[in-house]
Amino acid sequence: MTYKETLDWMFGQLPMYQQKGAAALNAKLDNIIHFCNVLDNPQHKFKSIHVAGTNGKGSSSHMLASILQEAGYKVGLYTSPHLKDFRERIKIDGEVVSKNFVKEFIAKYQSFFEYNKLSFFEMTVGMAFSYFAEEKVDIAVIEVGLGGRLDSTNIITPEVALITNIGMDHTQFLGDTLEKIALEKAGVIKSNIPVVISETQPETKMIFNLIAHQLKSDIVFADNDPATGYRTDLLGDYQQRNINGVVACIHQLKNFEVPERAISEGLQNVVKNTGLMGRWQVLQKEPLVVCDTAHNKEGLQLVLKQVEKQSFNKLHMVLGFVKDKDVRSVLTLFPKDAHYYFVKPAIPRGMDAEQLKELAEEQGLKGEVCKSVSMGLKEALKHAAVADMVYVGGSTFVVAEVV
Repeated sequence: MTYKETLDWMFGQLPMYQQKGAAALNAKLDNIIHFCNVLDNPQHKFKSIHVAGTNGKGSSSHMLASILQEAGYKVGLYTSPHLKDFRERIKIDGEVVSKNFVKEFIAKYQSFFEYNKLSFFEMTVGMAFSYFAEEKVDIAVIEVGLGGRLDSTNIITPEVALITNIGMDHTQFLGDTLEKIALEKAGVIKSNIPVVISETQPETKMIFNLIAHQLKSDIVFADNDPATGYRTDLLGDYQQRNINGVVACIHQLKNFEVPERAISEGLQNVVKNTGLMGRWQVLQKEPLVVCDTAHNKEGLQLVLKQVEKQSFNKLHMVLGFVKDKDVRSVLTLFPKDAHYYFVKPAIPRGMDAEQLKELAEEQGLKGEVCKSVSMGLKEALKHAAVADMVYVGGSTFVVAEVV
């Protein structure tokens, strides 16, 4: 198979959460354990940092990778989802995995995948672990896909775990309270392995303390001792919360020399070192066009506060969501004085733009339906004056179509 044919097979034949939602979720670790046994357990052949949380785990993972690269280490980075190309999920020192590796890996284990009905995420995690072991990385930063306790990445024994925060996302899988969701995320805490919590939340602090105590794991709440004086090239005031957790995580990392210079330069060169996209990303300046992958209530609250701080005459919003989000409650966060361009991200889970418009109108949000994300942006730019602002978001998959 060609690379494109390989991707078509991966995306089309096997369930994938990003495309199908709940139907793709296999809430147990049996398959990934079996697969990694077949692969000779590559996850035991490199050191790692495990990153979980509702918001900020992608940015935090890239910050950690950038810092460790600046310290001179060969660093693997596994994240999800991707924006443009599947290979963004698996990187070493900011370079994506080769097309040949992806093709050959899938071809080698294709019959195993089919016979054992592995999910898209399970085979991708196995691929990443195998690649990092084969390339002999010094350390890999591994981002949780969904939850923590039963996530396919949760077969590693990291040097340190980082939990960014807890919010009401994926409630159909993780629970309908912050406490229940925290229990799932806390599944990444391992016996005698330090854990860092980026943000202290009253509803979840006791849970994290209890589980860490049971497992004899040191626990650090990073915002108790904020990492002041650091700057990052990732825009958005909310990144300070991620910086707190990342710096604390680096300080908990044993047997790795990470000088202060590497922390400072790593934070200032995240995009250059890792290729991260879609976090308060400025696409153009006149008019100001910004996209952001925030897609749940807590994340969007932070991003919309950032929007409020910008200087503009009129605000234009290109907005789309997926169907399995609580879109009605999220829409209450959005400003009523903006003009909206309602779009449907080009995936099966995408919410119909007409339906989105109806829900938005219930909240007093006015705008028009556009046939695609690109058409929405085109219309927004057509109507925006030089001193206006255009925001593109609502879903990761909306942002993926404009970056």
